[in-house]
Amino acid sequence: MRVMSHVVVFHSALGLRPAITRFADRLRAAGHTVTTPDLYDGEVFDTLEEGVAKRDALGIGELIRRALVAVEDVPSDALYVGFSMGTGAAQLLAATRPGARGAVLLHGALPIEALELDAWPASVPLQIHVTTGDPWVDPSAVDDLAARVPSIEVHRYIGEQHLFTDEGSPEHLPDAARAAERETLRFLAQR
Repeated sequence: MRVMSHVVVFHSALGLRPAITRFADRLRAAGHTVTTPDLYDGEVFDTLEEGVAKRDALGIGELIRRALVAVEDVPSDALYVGFSMGTGAAQLLAATRPGARGAVLLHGALPIEALELDAWPASVPLQIHVTTGDPWVDPSAVDDLAARVPSIEVHRYIGEQHLFTDEGSPEHLPDAARAAERETLRFLAQR
C-alpha cells in the first residue's frame, strides 16, 4: 500500500492509552505513516482529573518542549492530530512548523491568540470534532476559528461528552466516534 502522509497523533491528558494506539493503527491501515509521541513517559490515567493533574505537574511549557522534541525527525510536511490536551500541540505545530499540511483537533481547540499568532496560516487546513455540550471546550473558541481559518471543517456531535471517541472511556459515543474517524480519514487522505 502506498504511504499517503506522515501523521503525528498527540494523546489526551489520559496519556497514550490503547484507544489512541488503536486509532493510530487504523491510520496506518489506511496507508499513513504514524508517530504517536508519549508526552507522559508511559503513564496513563483513567480519569480526567488524574490526567489533568499530571498535565499541570509537568506544565504546558514542558509538554510543548516534549512535543517539539518528538517531531524533530518527522518530515516537515506532516499532518497533526490531537485528542483533547493533544490538540494544543497539534494546533501549535500545524500553525508554526513550515510545511505542515493540516491538523485534526478532536475534543478541543485553542483560540488563535493562545498560540501567540495574529492569524491562522492560510495554507494549513483545519478540522475540528467536538460535542455540542462539552464542558471542557469553549464553543466561542471553535466559532472564532470557524470564522477566521480560511480552510476549516467543524463537526459538532450531539452530547455533553468530552472524550467521545475513546472506546475505553465512559464518555464514548460510538456513532459520533465512527463519524469523527471517517471524516478524519477523509481529511487526511485529501492532503
